[in-house]
Amino acid sequence: MSFSTSSMPSQTPVTEEDGLDVIDRVSEMCFGLFMALTFVGAVSTGLSGPDAVRTMLRAALGCNLAWGLADALMHVVNTVAERGSRLSLVLAVQRSPDSAGGVRLIRNAMPPLMNSILTDAELESLRARLMQLPSPSEGPRLHLRDLLWAARVFFIVVLSTFPVVLPFVLLSDVSKALLISRALTLAMLFAGGFALGRHAGLNAWLAGLGMVMLGVFLTIAIIALGG
Repeated sequence: MSFSTSSMPSQTPVTEEDGLDVIDRVSEMCFGLFMALTFVGAVSTGLSGPDAVRTMLRAALGCNLAWGLADALMHVVNTVAERGSRLSLVLAVQRSPDSAGGVRLIRNAMPPLMNSILTDAELESLRARLMQLPSPSEGPRLHLRDLLWAARVFFIVVLSTFPVVLPFVLLSDVSKALLISRALTLAMLFAGGFALGRHAGLNAWLAGLGMVMLGVFLTIAIIALGG
């Protein structure tokens, strides 16, 4: 693997930009919320004393910093792995002894829906275009933009902590802070579900409510399991 600060694609068109779509962004936000909620749950289930809020804030922020870094690094790893897989497909098609073998390789790499509607003749046209590409001379390259996308993953996870814990910093009444924190969390979960619903062509309002219910269930389960 090599690193490049260029934002231009590398040697073949199969190395297109690997960014974050709506599903990625909402998933990272929800992950950060769930992690923070486990620490907020401690406030209502046993954590007490004058330093309780400070302890909870440090724990929640520290945990999401660590998991945000882990998620960002895994995003880089997944990006390079997927890019390498596409390069490997090009090489395999170009080295296939006959056109039928190349078509078969392309079909096996297709998503199920595309596989069901594309004919062998259409895939043969694609195989011919791949054969005209220059053979990849090196492995997948890591670009500066990949690190920038990874940084976005990190900040999404970390920033999703603050709406959950900030009420405890601004308010001295823990009960009121807990109520506001939960309300903000539910609002963010609903917004995430709403965005996912619109992206997937579903009823956005029902998707938002479903995400809220899922969030409540997962938070209860995480706390019950000692998370």
